[in-house]
Amino acid sequence: MKAMILAAGFGKRLLPLTENLPKPLLKVGDQTLIERNINYLIKNGFSEIVINASHHGDLLMEHVNNIFPGHNILFSIEEKPLGTGGGILNALEIVGDETFLVMNSDIFHNIDITHLPKDIEAAHLIGVSNPEHNPNGDFKINDNIVEITKGSNNLTWSGISIINPIIFRENSFETKTFNMWDTVLPKYISTNKVTGHISSELWIDVGTPERLNLANRVYNDKKLDYE
Repeated sequence: MKAMILAAGFGKRLLPLTENLPKPLLKVGDQTLIERNINYLIKNGFSEIVINASHHGDLLMEHVNNIFPGHNILFSIEEKPLGTGGGILNALEIVGDETFLVMNSDIFHNIDITHLPKDIEAAHLIGVSNPEHNPNGDFKINDNIVEITKGSNNLTWSGISIINPIIFRENSFETKTFNMWDTVLPKYISTNKVTGHISSELWIDVGTPERLNLANRVYNDKKLDYE
């Protein structure tokens, strides 16, 4: 199975740290976020990795190529960030026709990705307990089926999913820039075609300077097992 890391965003909430640097090059401990997540994928058997790049994409590509020479890592270039959905759609020719893993580049985690389903109709999401910054959550899971019910969404999307590319190929989109969560997944969630499970492992969405500091404090207290 291939993996795709979403790494093209501006990282506006992390300004001024991301003014001259792409968000995936921010460090937790002595490693960048992108380095940590690539190492995690490689450790868990993912030998083909696609990364989308836009904001300071040249710096991102140079960094990855210098650290991972000889690895099968390809880049999908975006002139401007296309969002999570547009980024995947733009990379489909590289990703191919089989199910693949999608991972956000700005998460610091130790989520188990060794037993994820491959035979899925649409998508499989990994949820985590709602953090303070997302108290209303994104969804809930009932008998392994993802549901969205206002007021009772007790899970937040971890940024890790298995995607069947058919959900992009069988639909048309009005614009090249769109969010997967808002534009693609609702149709399949409403017809019970999106499955999911809950992870209780370490997970931090490094989306603000405060949460980047939190990730570094956690790192100093507890080294992850892929160090």
